[in-house]
Amino acid sequence: MARIAKKLTDLIGNTPLLELQNFNRESNALGTVIAKLEYFNPGGSVKDRIGNSMIEAGEKSGQITKDTVIIEPT
Repeated sequence: MARIAKKLTDLIGNTPLLELQNFNRESNALGTVIAKLEYFNPGGSVKDRIGNSMIEAGEKSGQITKDTVIIEPT
């Protein structure tokens, strides 16, 4: 049965890996090329991980409170 997330941040990370079999075969790669599919994160980016980590650290240290305004410029 599929895991049902309780909040959006539960979906950040643990993105799947995909072996690029056609590329490996057609390019005669000496190794195996594997892609990390970060676009599976809720925001579609690797930035989801670092953003979540920064906010959690700020909350833990008290630098971010319920009244803090966060502006993400990118």
